[in-house]
Amino acid sequence: TSVCTGSLVYAAAGLLTGRRATTHWASLNLLSETDPTVITDVDARFVDDGDLITSAGVSAGIDMALHLVRRFAGAERARAVQREIQYDPVTL
Repeated sequence: TSVCTGSLVYAAAGLLTGRRATTHWASLNLLSETDPTVITDVDARFVDDGDLITSAGVSAGIDMALHLVRRFAGAERARAVQREIQYDPVTL
């Protein structure tokens, strides 16, 4: 997994070649420049491409982490973690 601009490191290492990914909005162009084969999802808060997951920004990393909890421990556990960390995003 990578959070925020961590996907730039993955791209530079060739780990995102031909794969779906995202990064912080201010670095989307840099991601495409680093590896033009990356299929960039500009609207996603995180992208799950199987064995590799990238998140858009730091706060999107929370969404990605909860997604991973759901994947490995189920929806009920993910909701419990969300409540425990008091993460209730507000849509503005």
